[in-house]
Amino acid sequence: MRLLLVEDDDHVAAALSAVLARHGFAVTHARNGEEALQALLPGDGAPFGVVLLDLGLPDQDGFEVCGRIRKRTGTPVIMVTARADTRSKIHGLNLGADDYVVKPYDTGELLARIHAVARRTPPGPGAGPGPDEAPGSTLRLGGLTIELPTRRVSVDGLAVPLTRKEFDLLALLAQRPGVVFRREQIISEVWQTSWEGTGRTLEVHIASLRGKLRMPALIETVRGVGYKIVVPSA
Repeated sequence: MRLLLVEDDDHVAAALSAVLARHGFAVTHARNGEEALQALLPGDGAPFGVVLLDLGLPDQDGFEVCGRIRKRTGTPVIMVTARADTRSKIHGLNLGADDYVVKPYDTGELLARIHAVARRTPPGPGAGPGPDEAPGSTLRLGGLTIELPTRRVSVDGLAVPLTRKEFDLLALLAQRPGVVFRREQIISEVWQTSWEGTGRTLEVHIASLRGKLRMPALIETVRGVGYKIVVPSA
């Protein structure tokens, strides 16, 4: 997933960018509000999945930047700032921010919040519903179709029987194509338990899905991090 980091401190940005890159994010760094707004203009690349917005910017207040971002795009915005007072939090959320994280923060918590706001955002092109379907009720990725209400999966029109956990795992990944899900996060959401002792179970289910779907490249292993869905080329 592409992520826009709006941070005027180069040292902070470099350290955070390195962490985010290790977790599968493609980070673009903007040093001020105007650079951030320019980066969000429609272009040839995939849209940003999340904006991490510092409030203490050199050219304009981060609250103003958030308001301008919200006028032109629905991209989730997480304010990351040292301003811990309740009034600032309320003001940021009222302006359209999706979350508010106070510095210093735990990196694991920040990553969890990024994934949380990304999951709440409607899926991008290739996974949207048809005109007569409820939003998000059917996911389509190339020849793969996932019907969430009926829990039916098909590839090129042929039904593929999956176990309950296999379906839950596939649906979780497919709702955010291109987003890297950490192993711990998958185990927590699909198995409702902690990571310890469950890693092998996840690997077995991933292998089973690849075999049943006959699309081995659909689920990509991100070494040392987790898994993501790769949208099949047209």
